[in-house]
Amino acid sequence: MSHDTHPVASLPLGDLGSEEFYDPDDLEELDDDADAELLAAFDAEALDEDEEARLVAARERAGRGGEEDPHVASGERLQKVLAHAGVASRRACEDLISAGRVSVDGVVVTEPGVRVDPTRQEIRVDGSRVLTNPDVITVLLHKPAGVVTTMDDPQGRPTVAELGAQFVSEHREELEHPEAVRLVHVGRLDTETEGLLLLSNDGELAHRLMHPSFETSKTYVAIVEGQVESWVPRRLRQGIELEDGLVQADRVVVKDSGPAGSIVEITLHSGRNRIVRRMLDAVGHPVTRLARTRLGPLGIGGLRPGQMRLLTGEEIAALQQEVGL
Repeated sequence: MSHDTHPVASLPLGDLGSEEFYDPDDLEELDDDADAELLAAFDAEALDEDEEARLVAARERAGRGGEEDPHVASGERLQKVLAHAGVASRRACEDLISAGRVSVDGVVVTEPGVRVDPTRQEIRVDGSRVLTNPDVITVLLHKPAGVVTTMDDPQGRPTVAELGAQFVSEHREELEHPEAVRLVHVGRLDTETEGLLLLSNDGELAHRLMHPSFETSKTYVAIVEGQVESWVPRRLRQGIELEDGLVQADRVVVKDSGPAGSIVEITLHSGRNRIVRRMLDAVGHPVTRLARTRLGPLGIGGLRPGQMRLLTGEEIAALQQEVGL
């Protein structure tokens, strides 16, 4: 696949400044006395602007090496796009491309000079998707108790949508089109449950994280009533039969236990509604406070309730690997 490093000549602009070039043999003329029906038929055969642009682009691709050529003449150099996305230094990205480890829209690219559109094309390194659109972001939020996991609340309670809009407003200088960025919640937390919640406009990642077939693990820390006996963790791992079916914990650790209450850490894959509260209630230990501390490879770290931060490139990559993206 070969690409000329010189810019592709633009189409004539006519009255806008460039000279128009025509071959007289290419012009089709109508007689001055052509009737309305003939004029309508002539117009019907003309290409609209979108179709003409599509055909011009297809002709350019065919001239360079085929319809699947991902090169975009007006785009940015691929190594620059990869470096800007945090993959590696520009020189290291050139080596990745030359080694055949980079694909654009499913086509393996081996020439660093290829130009791409980072906002529209899918770029992968070693099969893993690289986010190259600066306006596609995922935010880790420590949701406070009392905040509703909805985009709007008729009762006027605070929502995670408001927190997402606040984050965009505070980071608008880092985005190319902040007015178009709208973050939505990935999954849900009960109103009184606090902890780790993702807000994102990365539709594919959000879909996979929420889809039951991927069953991303979730870890919660619960403060419960009563002293937790030694049989409780075993029972939770073996499975609890609830009204909507059997559910099992992957891991249960009693962090502290006493007559006044206990602290239990529980990890599971189920995303059913209020599942941790229902499981612990079923073994006689109603929850008095609940927080989610991990989602797949992500931990809440030192974020305090109400704080948010952008996920790093490494965290995005780990999440994508978690859901096979």
